[in-house]
Amino acid sequence: QVQRVESGGGLVQPGGSLRLSCTASGNIFSISTMAWYRQAPGKQRELVAGIIASGSTNYADSVKGRFTISRDSAKNTVYLQMNSLKPEDTAVYYCKEIVAGTQYWGRGTQVTVSA
Repeated sequence: QVQRVESGGGLVQPGGSLRLSCTASGNIFSISTMAWYRQAPGKQRELVAGIIASGSTNYADSVKGRFTISRDSAKNTVYLQMNSLKPEDTAVYYCKEIVAGTQYWGRGTQVTVSA
């Protein structure tokens, strides 16, 4: 069964940090492209960061220098380290796995940045 389970969301003050995790199963993780998306209320889902099998990464301009995506193939897990969080980072964060041209989504984890 193909699954992705996100964790690590929560409430944090502006300037704080959170680390999201997404553990995948059911595919060959080592060849998967992994990505984090987010969707704020009333807005479209947007790409936050992506990482391919080789480890190359890309980021949305709004998070460059603050967020870091990484992967641990031994644990079938992709991480999103989020630093210097801002209220505008508040959203549901989703993990996406792409393998053999097929996309698989997680259910999301809520991140709220508020004083």
